[in-house]
This record gives sequence, structure tokens and C-alpha cells, in this order.
Amino acid sequence: MSDCHDCGIAKTVPALGVVPPPKAAIQRLVAIVGPPNSGKSTLFNRLTGLRQKVANFPGVTVEHHLGKAHLPGHHDVDLIDLPGVYSLQPRSEDERVTFDVLNGKKDGLRAPDAVVVVLDSTNLGRHLPLVASILGLRLPTFVVLNMADDLRQRGGSVDVESLANELGVPVALISANTGEGVSSVLRFLTGGIAIPKPVQLPVLNDLPACRQWARRVSDDSGYNRPAPPLWTRRLDSVFLHPVWGPLVFILVVGAVFQTIFTGARPLMEGVQAAIGHSGQWLRGVMPDNIIRSLLIDGIWSGVGAVLVFLPQILLLFLFIAVLEDSGYLARAALIADRTMARAGLQGKSFIPLLSAYACAVPAIMATRTIESKRDRIATILVAPFMTCSARLPVYTLIIAAFVPDKPFIGPFIYTRAAAMMGLYVLGFAAAVFTARVLKSSILKSERTPFVLEMPAYRMPTWNSIGLRLLDRTKAFLKRAGTVILAVTVVLWILCSVPMIDGKAPPIEQSLAGTLGRTIEPLIKPLGFNWKIGIGLITSLAAREVIVGTLGTIYGMEPDRDAAGLQAALHRDLTFGGALALLVFFAFSMQCMSTLAVVRRETGGWKWPIIQFTYMGVLAYICGFAVNRIWG
Repeated sequence: MSDCHDCGIAKTVPALGVVPPPKAAIQRLVAIVGPPNSGKSTLFNRLTGLRQKVANFPGVTVEHHLGKAHLPGHHDVDLIDLPGVYSLQPRSEDERVTFDVLNGKKDGLRAPDAVVVVLDSTNLGRHLPLVASILGLRLPTFVVLNMADDLRQRGGSVDVESLANELGVPVALISANTGEGVSSVLRFLTGGIAIPKPVQLPVLNDLPACRQWARRVSDDSGYNRPAPPLWTRRLDSVFLHPVWGPLVFILVVGAVFQTIFTGARPLMEGVQAAIGHSGQWLRGVMPDNIIRSLLIDGIWSGVGAVLVFLPQILLLFLFIAVLEDSGYLARAALIADRTMARAGLQGKSFIPLLSAYACAVPAIMATRTIESKRDRIATILVAPFMTCSARLPVYTLIIAAFVPDKPFIGPFIYTRAAAMMGLYVLGFAAAVFTARVLKSSILKSERTPFVLEMPAYRMPTWNSIGLRLLDRTKAFLKRAGTVILAVTVVLWILCSVPMIDGKAPPIEQSLAGTLGRTIEPLIKPLGFNWKIGIGLITSLAAREVIVGTLGTIYGMEPDRDAAGLQAALHRDLTFGGALALLVFFAFSMQCMSTLAVVRRETGGWKWPIIQFTYMGVLAYICGFAVNRIWG
């Protein structure tokens, strides 16, 4: 537990329960604050639905969410979901952002008109000190005790009215997951909540005093701490066991990858068939001119080759969401912490590295919670080794083209799923090795203990998961409609010039072909041809762009194979070259967005240049070795 902030003398807390009426042409702004794992973001998602966006404050890369709560018969209210914190003492960047926003010191954002504080009702004593810090700000405040259903099921209780009188602010017991009691939050946003009488609230500037105050308030409000869930104790005896825990973790990961291949295949084949049939239909109805070539040979072949992998990516995020909402990922953090300790990294590095499996950019942003500068830089430097979702289309394409789908571990895990899992393990091993080198040399520092609050196991809700998957779909389609589309159009132009007799030249004689053949001697030792070389260049915009690039290149060939991109790659690459391409993408820094964020987070180009060079050299050496062995 963190100590309180803005502490000093005893204060009389005024009535802090009414949201001020809206000013002319200005919607009210309400901040949602709470500790990590309190259900704060779940409440925010329920209040805003899809009327939200992810953003970063100017000059700061800590992520926050903005949204609107629609209030029938009233003005809509702007909501801001701030990073989860235990106190307002600004030690980490997350705490600094929350402190600055609540105090009206954040550039580009006015001070909030009110605050909704979300606490876990099953862990009230630990979370109450945050309320003391916020009450000192003298903003209209509403305290929400979340997870009411869990509190009741585990035999806990709290007298909400007594707690409100103790704090001097309105309090409500709700369940953001089920929607129970959320109407009280809406009433607060419209100013329709009764206000308790003012109270004397001593806020003391030391940790023992804050703990004592929290115990007194919870005791005087009749709080009965719930018993630890029986199933949580039983499951933790297995999942956190020093032997069975890692084995279960490996089985879960294997099952996830096997399901990704088998479960997503029908949907992927459906998307591929739809793109193929629509492209053929357009080819038949459009006149044979440059516009048809751009639309079908360029955009349809390039962007469509990437869109095929959307079902697989969403299935991966579905599993991540289920594991996270169920409470299992917190246990996986403890299991992984043992390995990270051997690499010299601290436990707080686990969450950024875990989020890097989605994308390295927010993962690097998440390192702001690490107080040690050396640990933070080490985590930033190894985060891109974790296999992000942008690598998934590349891995799937190559594995499907070169690895036969046969049983590997009985009927449970097949060779393709095992190959995919092996690439994830390879990236993690490279991260651990690199971290070990860094932490034993230029970034040596003392290891800090890993403290993580274990949430109870819960049943995930489809509403929350559905919103996240929809958000990922929008992000993927936006990327396909901007970065991938732009690269595809530029590549089509390079493949179409210089014109010969008013027609596009043979692709190897085009500007793109000339560029590819120029760098071919450099990449030939890896088993790559000039077409792969073009893909390596374009993938610097985004890793998955190489799939669209190859789709465009092979789509513009006059003798293109009707069997598709997999057959074309099987024809142009040896098995050793295919393995080298997988290893190259597992290790190389093929993402300029990540480099830009590293430069911003480290304050210069020194570390990004070191990172790009190291990862590139490692990728080349390992790719060369793999091609020599299996080529």
C-alpha cells in the first residue's frame, strides 16, 4: 500500500456530492480514478459504451481513455479514465499524470468538475487511503464500491450509509460487470445524489497513520471482510504450485495456439474466399485499364492478403481477454517472475512485456510505472523481442506454407501450433538473454521485490470482452486502411514504372524490382530473393506489411499461381530460407513506430540506434545460421 498524499492538518470536508451544473457550451468533465484491478475501466466501458477513444496527453505517453456518458434528458458528460493508482503521491509517471489531471495542471485538459472513485469492495482496507488523498482536493466526489456480487457471495458486507457518513461523500455499492447499481453513478453525474453531512477528516502524512485511518473507517462502517473464495484457494494450490504451475501455464499456452490455428481456419478461409471472389467479380466488370490494375492487383491483393488474418488475431485477443478477466494472468505473472529474476528484471517489467504480445508501442509506454531508470530502459530495450500481433500474419503465412499439419503431442497439439509456440518462446528467450546481458553490465541495478495484488477468479463477461475485440477490430482495420493501404499503393506505383508501350513493365524490371535486386546480394545468404527484400523494406512501416507487399508483387505477375500466396512462397523459398525468414522477423526491429516511441521515452536517439543495430545484427546472424543448417 502506498502512503497518502496532500496530507497535513485535520480538515472539515465540505459536502462533496454534487456535480456542478454545466457551463455554457462546456460539457462537464468527470474523472474516474481507482486502484489497479478495482474494475475502474469496466465501469468506464459500461458508462460510455463505444463512445470512447484511447489517447495520450501532450508530451506524455501514459495512455488514458476519453468517452461520453449519455444521460437521457440531461447534457452528456465527458469521462476520463485515468491510470490505476494506489495514491496521488507522484512517484511513477502514472501517478504523476493522475495527480496533474485532478489538480488541473495537465496541459490541454481543464480541471475535472467531479471525481468518481472506484474501489474494490472485497479489499476495502487497502483501497481506502486513496479516498483520503482525493477528498483533500475538495472536488465533488462519489465513492463507488465495485464487485458487490463478489462481496456477497464470499460472505462480506458493508453499511454504505455509515461509510458515506464517515467519508462525508456519497457512496454506492455496485457491480460494474453485471450493471447492478450503476444507475446510482448516472444519478451522481446528473446531480441527483443526496449529500451526507460534513465530517472531520484527519489526513496524516505517514503510512502507519493512513493505515490506521483506513481501519477505523472500515470498522465504523460495519465492514466485514469477505472470506477468500474456496475455488480461488483450490485453483491457486495448482496454478501457483512450483511444479504444476509452470506445467499448467505451458498447457494453456499450447491450447491457445492450437485453437488459434484450428478455430480460426474456417473464418480465414471464408474471408480469403470472399476477397478472391470479389476481386474476380471486379476484374470481370471493370475495363482493362490502370484503375483496374491499381484496385485489384494492388489494393485488393495487398490489403486483402493482410485482412485474411484478422480472425486469427481476434481469436488471440479473445484468449488474452478471457485469461486476464478470469484472474489467471496475474498468476502467470508470478510464475514468469521467477524467470525474470534470473534475467535481472524486476516484477514490474512483466506487465509491459506481457502487453508487448499485443503491440510493443503501448508496452514501452507502460514502462512508465517502473521507478528504476535502469530497469525501465532494460525493459524498453527487450520489449520488441516479445512476439506482437503484427508478427502473427507473417508467422502464419510461412508456417502454413512450409510446415505440414501433423500431430506433435498426441492429438492435442499439432506441428503448426508447436511451430508458432516455438517462435513465441524464441522471442521470449532472446528477451531474457538480452536482459541478462544488460543487467549484468551497463544497466546493473538492485532487484526490487515484486508485489502484486492477486484478484479473485471471476467469470469473464461477454460485454467487456466484446468491447475489447471490437476495439481491436477497429484498430486493425484502421491500420489496414491507412498504413498498409498507403504502402500498397506506393508499391503498386513502383511496380508499374517505368511504363513500356503504355503498360507496366515486367515486375523485375520495374523500380521496385530494381530496388529489390540491388539489395539481393545482401540478403541472399539468408535464402531470400529480391521479392522478400522488398517486403523487408516495406515492413519497416509495420511488420505485417510484408504480407501485403508479397500479395501485391505476386498478384502483379502474369503467371501468378491460382493456389495463392502460400504456393508462390513455397516455390521461391527453400525450407531453410523460410525458417530464416521466421527467425529474422522474430528478432529484427521491423517497426518504425516502436523506434519512435523508444526515442521519445529515452529522450534521444542513443538507445533506439543501439536497439535497432543490435536486433538487426542478431536477426541476420541467426537467420544466416538457420539457412546454412537447413537450407
